[in-house]
Amino acid sequence: MATVEASAGHPKLPLQRHLALAPGPGNPRNSEGDFIRLKGGRWLFVYTHFTASADDHARAHLASRESSDGGRTWSDKDKSVVSNEGGFNVMSVSLLRLKSGEIALFYLRKNSLQDCRPVVRFSRDEAATWSDPIDCITEDIAYYVLHNNRVIQLKNGRLVMPTGMHRLDKGKLQEGEIVTFLSDDNGRTWRRSGSVLKSDFTEPCVAEAKKDRVFMVIRTRKGCQYVSESKDNGVTWSTPEPSGIFSSEAPATLARIPSTGDLLLIWDDLCDKPLEYRRKHPPIRTPFSAAISKDGGRTWQKKKLIEDQIGHGYSYTAVAFDGERVLLGYCAHKSTWGLETTQISSFNVRDLYR
Repeated sequence: MATVEASAGHPKLPLQRHLALAPGPGNPRNSEGDFIRLKGGRWLFVYTHFTASADDHARAHLASRESSDGGRTWSDKDKSVVSNEGGFNVMSVSLLRLKSGEIALFYLRKNSLQDCRPVVRFSRDEAATWSDPIDCITEDIAYYVLHNNRVIQLKNGRLVMPTGMHRLDKGKLQEGEIVTFLSDDNGRTWRRSGSVLKSDFTEPCVAEAKKDRVFMVIRTRKGCQYVSESKDNGVTWSTPEPSGIFSSEAPATLARIPSTGDLLLIWDDLCDKPLEYRRKHPPIRTPFSAAISKDGGRTWQKKKLIEDQIGHGYSYTAVAFDGERVLLGYCAHKSTWGLETTQISSFNVRDLYR
């Protein structure tokens, strides 16, 4: 079981806040974005811009902001990236620089509660233009959850896309199952992995760990993140187990730190709270915390506090690295769920190790 080292005082990271994409008239929510570094050093942040309401199924399109100074300042106006091509909306962005040099843009095309599936577009001109969308899942129509900053490319070139799959029954989405999809041709075609992970799971996240393992954390209603791993590049996965990564019902985010090879975990840390508190609904998405793992996710240490403002919720985090700085894009609104405002902030990698 993955465990989290207790840390006296839970020291706070020296966080720099750069941009708050707050709601406004005709724009009730901005959320679930991701970063990509463009050639020449510019950063692009693409996110979900809602136009009708803050509901997950409300009308929305994908919009972007740019930074030319390492994410410290950002353009003050949106650029449209993908219009609303779904019956409900398009949302939840993952951006990935492929080994081929192309940029892949993944997002959900949400047509209905029976048809929500990830699609991918590609750019060969540094996000100036995008190809037509390709459906990543074609053999099965269901409600698939692939939220932001989730698709990774392994050292061997394989793309790994972890999803939570839900069926609709009597007008209600049922408990989720984890279904992972793989691509060995830079995202043009996809196939299911050999494992389906069942037990009311959703919103998984993966990262490539040392020793050729892929580590997965999974959102649950059980008071903690569950964990699984693959030793064959995502083809099969171990039976999920409860971890010491105690949290409310909210997703965690994993990333591999380029300069050290260690894993970084970002999550809503409730390690000091009893189980009944962690299972409280609606979920309590604070305090927002970070920890590192030197052993592929088995143990977590150097726990740090990122945000803990009273009455705010923090979730759906994108992580990127600008040299020795960590860029974060995350929902940080004054509400229990905290989804209306996206905050872009940063801190230094070295502060994780102090």
